[in-house]
Amino acid sequence: MKFEIEPVGFIFSERKDAIDGNWKSIPSCIELCPQYPPECLSGLADFSHIEIIYYFHKVDPETIVRGSEHPRENPGWPKVGIFAQRKKSRPNLLGLTISKLIRVEGRRIYIDKFDGIDQTPVIDIKPVFREYMPDSIEEIREPLWVPEMMKHYW
Repeated sequence: MKFEIEPVGFIFSERKDAIDGNWKSIPSCIELCPQYPPECLSGLADFSHIEIIYYFHKVDPETIVRGSEHPRENPGWPKVGIFAQRKKSRPNLLGLTISKLIRVEGRRIYIDKFDGIDQTPVIDIKPVFREYMPDSIEEIREPLWVPEMMKHYW
């Protein structure tokens, strides 16, 4: 099965290239496409964070990983499957980030801590509900290589 998805907006950011690390220092803005009027953002500013689903538009299709490899090509970390990491060279080239909402102005959403680059197509935007963060998660478990990899990400 295949289906088409059109962006709802695009990212505007000073960061032009996908270089891992130091994403928190780069302010970003989502500008909605013209077919989306400002009222579709009505009430969004009442939330502190939003989930952004976006498309890795600059990934070379030849680099898409369908199996496993070392995260960030670092042989010091174990080889893991594509669905056990957050690499941009994913089968459907979709990214997902929770970002802090700074403000909404017209058809623009100003955000902090977004790890996408300028002109990134935005597929969807959703408010973060505390109730979606399950109380049943007592502790997040992750392999030892993850904190090392993420040390300078934000």
